[in-house]
Amino acid sequence: MKSMTGYGKGVVSKDGRELTVELKSVNHRFLDVSMRLPRVLSCIEDTLRTTIASRLARGHVDVFVNYRNTRSDAKDVRIDENLLLAYIVRACEANEKLNLTYDLTLSNALRLPDVTEIVPADEDNDALIALAKEATELALDALIEMRIAEGERLKTALTAGVNAMDVYREQILACAPFVAEEYRKKLNDRIEAVLSDTEIDRARLATEVALFADRCCIDEELVRLKSHIAQFRAYLDATEPVGRNMDFIVQEMNRECNTIGSKANDAALTKSVLACKAEIEKLREQIQNVE
Repeated sequence: MKSMTGYGKGVVSKDGRELTVELKSVNHRFLDVSMRLPRVLSCIEDTLRTTIASRLARGHVDVFVNYRNTRSDAKDVRIDENLLLAYIVRACEANEKLNLTYDLTLSNALRLPDVTEIVPADEDNDALIALAKEATELALDALIEMRIAEGERLKTALTAGVNAMDVYREQILACAPFVAEEYRKKLNDRIEAVLSDTEIDRARLATEVALFADRCCIDEELVRLKSHIAQFRAYLDATEPVGRNMDFIVQEMNRECNTIGSKANDAALTKSVLACKAEIEKLREQIQNVE
């Protein structure tokens, strides 16, 4: 079992290039990868997304990338020859009109505003993609290790919760057979209190009790609840992502408890139902972070 919360960082340096990938993930219904890359790194976006999707099933993942190029050919100098020519033409015109000494040299010309520009050299996209792939794998290793550790803590909490829930189910099961009998006694006592001098129709009383027993029968709900608990426990030991399946099972558990609660006519049974629903709510909150 894995959590969807984690952090991982991968750094790779080769041939004067260093690329750092940081991943931060939180819970999300699906896999949602968010990143903002500078234009020079736009070629690695597909690689990042594909690599992440190959190893993560769910979660919102923020991707942060930092890149340094210290190679000797990392930068290039560009000269705006048209602008330089315009400077020279205007200088010559001024020299003719004002009879000034023409002392414009190449070194002076290159220092004129906007004539020269230092720009990053064209990157080797294949080299960047290879770096991105390796750095992302390292970041994923660290991220998944953290998600597994958190998943173990979640598994412990979920196991305790479903075990407690099963105890309450057993209590409900123990109370269930006495609900109809308790109703028969209460109904009989009330009838005798009101109609103490009147003959009670025992056949009619038995029919009313039988109808009530049929309406308040929770055998099917308890069988389904037991099945859901068994399925939930099986998911705890699954190797594939089971967060969505567990969420569905918890909804079904809650449905059965609601039905049992609506049929309950016994204080002890109602108390166990409420305790069971409280455990279900805890399970629901915890599995929101299960991958």
